[in-house]
Amino acid sequence: MNAATEQEGQQGHVESRVFNPPADFTANAAVSGMEAYNALCAEAERDYEGFWARLARENVDWQTPFTRTLNEDNAPFYKWFEDGKLNVSYNCLDRNLQNGNADKTAIIFEADDGTVTNVTYKDLHAKVCKFANGLKSLGIKKGDRVVIYMSMSVEGVAAMQACARIGATHSVVFGGFSAKSLQERIIDAGAVAVITADEQSRGGKQLPLKAIVDEALAMGGCDTIKNVVVYKRTGGNIGFTEGRDIWLSDLVDNQAAECEPEWVEAEHPLFILYTSGSTGTPKGVQHATGGYLLWAALTMKWSFDIKPSDVYWCTADIGWVTGHTYIAYGPTAVGATQVIFEGIPTFPHAGRFWETVQKHKVSIFYTAPTAIRSLIKASDADEKVHPKSFDLSSLRLLGTVGEPINPEAWMWYYRNVGGEKCPIVDTFWQTETGGHMITPLPGATPMVPGSCTLPLPGIMAAIVDESGADVPNGQGGILVVKRPWPSMIRTIWNNPDRFKAGYFPEELGGKYYLAGDGAIRNKDTGYFTITGRIDDVLNVSGHRMGTMEIESALVANPLVAEAAVVGKPDDTTGESICAFVVLKQARPTGEDAKKIAAELRTWVGKEIGPIAKPKEIRFGDNLPKTRSGKIMRRLLRVLAKGESITQDVSTLENPAILEQLKETA
Repeated sequence: MNAATEQEGQQGHVESRVFNPPADFTANAAVSGMEAYNALCAEAERDYEGFWARLARENVDWQTPFTRTLNEDNAPFYKWFEDGKLNVSYNCLDRNLQNGNADKTAIIFEADDGTVTNVTYKDLHAKVCKFANGLKSLGIKKGDRVVIYMSMSVEGVAAMQACARIGATHSVVFGGFSAKSLQERIIDAGAVAVITADEQSRGGKQLPLKAIVDEALAMGGCDTIKNVVVYKRTGGNIGFTEGRDIWLSDLVDNQAAECEPEWVEAEHPLFILYTSGSTGTPKGVQHATGGYLLWAALTMKWSFDIKPSDVYWCTADIGWVTGHTYIAYGPTAVGATQVIFEGIPTFPHAGRFWETVQKHKVSIFYTAPTAIRSLIKASDADEKVHPKSFDLSSLRLLGTVGEPINPEAWMWYYRNVGGEKCPIVDTFWQTETGGHMITPLPGATPMVPGSCTLPLPGIMAAIVDESGADVPNGQGGILVVKRPWPSMIRTIWNNPDRFKAGYFPEELGGKYYLAGDGAIRNKDTGYFTITGRIDDVLNVSGHRMGTMEIESALVANPLVAEAAVVGKPDDTTGESICAFVVLKQARPTGEDAKKIAAELRTWVGKEIGPIAKPKEIRFGDNLPKTRSGKIMRRLLRVLAKGESITQDVSTLENPAILEQLKETA
């Protein structure tokens, strides 16, 4: 393949730039060159179960080896390695004590204020064992659910690993979510305990965590909660309920630094992670132990080409799946040294990321396109925070996650951060997939800006039409995966029917995994480019939110009669939220409209979380509806983009409303 190769971009744009991996990178890579990639793909095609069985035996330590690789008897509720037993914490920690990594740095923790703490694998093992013994002393056991509501910290990772060690299923809730969101997740999971902190430090501010837990529990319905474990992060003044609340330090102080792992079945639920759907209620994505751990470890080796000498840094939060797979579990499973960062990229200045890379000699850097785009703007405004003002020579590999990266942001990242020598792995995957699905392999795949390129070996990705038939390359369609794979979602917690309908719809034959994204493949290379969601889920800064969830929050406000939410392209966040609102009073204008819009943004922030606040709110006397009463969202999407409506509006009941809805409050 050469620089003349063409790649279709998201809006039909043809991307002709191609960047080959550096020869010295390829020479030492885990997957070296396209021949090695093609050989792995061919092995999977030739003997699918044998391929996965080999990888599971090579990359995971089993207490009881498995004899059955894949059970498809009750499709789509697939089971992998089901008669095998293992423990994730053992694989991530004990294995490193046995293979000479005991004194190796596992975590370089950089606090919001710049304070640095180094934690070895031996230290982390002891911390997790004490934490696990403390949880056992509270009566928490295999199969119990524990909600973790913490910010980025060593303790947050230790909490996850401690749950895994005793066979408890954790459900991490992002520390920016509201009390109501937390309450809903506690109730759905039937959690017996919450692990939290007094406060979190972000951008020089102390933000409440324990107070939000108290508020969530006071809302009612959380009767399963017996204990709240509190990590003292800031020493802030908090309420304390005797008999229920316990300081983490008191829980672990007198515990033994050894804890025998609970050996669990490969299909035992390791965690539930709630993600937004197109209906109002969040859905608990359930992941199994064995298959998930295998893919976390394997993608660290394949996608990130992890070496013993690397200093790896993923900037995600443990509240999202990226923080699960590529902070809590993947790096520790392969014995990596990683940076964990508490703060934000713009505090105390917008060069914080580059300063941190320089300080810790980071070699692998993995972040979101949103962060890159915001830092491009900051760099343009102030050369002191430009990446070129820092020594980034330690970097050898870059990655992006959360949403497609636009080609020009890719080029800026490649030139200014990677110095035109670092491959970029543009990783497509989802909460439901457990790990990377389509991504360049850094020592093999020629890279095209804006394209996630080719599926990983063993991932049978395809693009089909609405009946499930394959579409030719060069024609857009629906992204599916045709065969089950080990790290896939097992079900939606307590809702198997929703799982089947949402991910294995009958319209596609009930056998293909529906990713929920549109995609197109290049005619010549077969490279994939993701073109956006096919359902009503927005992707803001890499965080997925259901439009229904935001609409429900708006309509819950006493001022609001009706609301419709759509996404619109945004240079910084990828997609921003635009809300069209009908009030129970006359349509406001001018300063009144601005005042009410501000009130509604604050309301949504409290109901769901700050990330869900609409960037734009537009008021109308009504919403554009068909004569049968259906909201014409396609028209709202056009209005949100500021484009002229050229579609047929003959079925529209109230065409005059479109002029009103062009105005932003």
